[in-house]
Amino acid sequence: MLAIGLLVLGGAAAAYHQKTKPPVVEPSRYRDAAADIGNITQTVTANGTINPVALINVGSQVSGTVIELHADFNDRVKKGQVLLKLDPTIFNAQIRQFEAGLASAQASLRLAQATYARNQTLVAQSYVSPLSLDQSKREVEVAQANIKLASAQLDRAQADLNNSVIRAPIDGVVIKRTIDLGQTVAASFTTPNLFQIARDLTKMQIDTNVSEADIGALKEGQEARFVVDAYPDKEFSARMRQFRLAATVLQNVVTYNVVLDVDNQDELLKPGMTAQVRLVVGNRQNVLRIPTAALRFRLSDEELEKEAKKKKELLASASASATATAAAVPAPQQEDDLAFRSKNDLQRSFKIYTLDAKNQPVPVDIRIGLSNFRYTEVVGGALKKGDKVITRAMSGKPEGGA
Repeated sequence: MLAIGLLVLGGAAAAYHQKTKPPVVEPSRYRDAAADIGNITQTVTANGTINPVALINVGSQVSGTVIELHADFNDRVKKGQVLLKLDPTIFNAQIRQFEAGLASAQASLRLAQATYARNQTLVAQSYVSPLSLDQSKREVEVAQANIKLASAQLDRAQADLNNSVIRAPIDGVVIKRTIDLGQTVAASFTTPNLFQIARDLTKMQIDTNVSEADIGALKEGQEARFVVDAYPDKEFSARMRQFRLAATVLQNVVTYNVVLDVDNQDELLKPGMTAQVRLVVGNRQNVLRIPTAALRFRLSDEELEKEAKKKKELLASASASATATAAAVPAPQQEDDLAFRSKNDLQRSFKIYTLDAKNQPVPVDIRIGLSNFRYTEVVGGALKKGDKVITRAMSGKPEGGA
């Protein structure tokens, strides 16, 4: 009896100890982060090319051989400065030819005028017919027209001679030169580009291509930051000047050209550099935020099956009363149909997972606001500050679709 009593007392003590022992919490199988309050800045990223604000292509309207070259790469030139000269031999010959033609036309006019005056006197004395007078008048008019034609030809030849001297159209810097001394310039069909002159390298612009999905958030005057490969440790400032309406479609991807102004007083930036641009399109202060990685986390197929099985077990153990049934299956309402929701609501709604007290994933529906590659603003849902959200599964555990 004594032994039996001791066994009973021992069992009771063990049961009491087991009852008062805190429950064992399974170690977490997920990486998590706490929702907190902070600032979020949303940006639009794009790649672009740095170009001068004004870039002039200097060409030639006439053909010829370069006999003088007065400008080279990186030279600073003034408006009207001579850049090169073409051989003027042919142009001078054409000028002499048309000068002779003009002199011949003037001589013909003098003869026609004298004949017309003489015929006027003879007609008055009835020595010649009126028809002869009309013919002499016509010869005067033809001679006058020939003088105009010869003058026009002479002006054109003089213009060709003037165009054989290529001058700078603006003040600037020679960016490109495509001609050498002794080379022949052929301007028969198209105007050859001999020089490229940038007006002012202290004022540059960035031409970027922005996706149509991001173009709605851009406005003129927005600030931007960018970096170039030449100066990886330095960040430059820019400001959006223009969004051009002409779209570019490449492999069914629609982009728009966005132009940004850049101050280049120290002339560190060179034409043609590639810039990685970040345009600031939104900023929120002291908002509830979560890591953006939490939006991409999904349970594995095995974990989804366990979750569905757990829901079925809870539903089977619930009361089957009519009130509970009516509550479980509410009457369909208009706002429950996805067809009546706006596209923006559907795009900004996400399901994330939080950890409960037993380190088990619990789904939570939220609505998001601004987002960047690190944080996302939470504007609706049951999430609150301090809740642990799952960002990814631990190494060796399936994470499901991203």
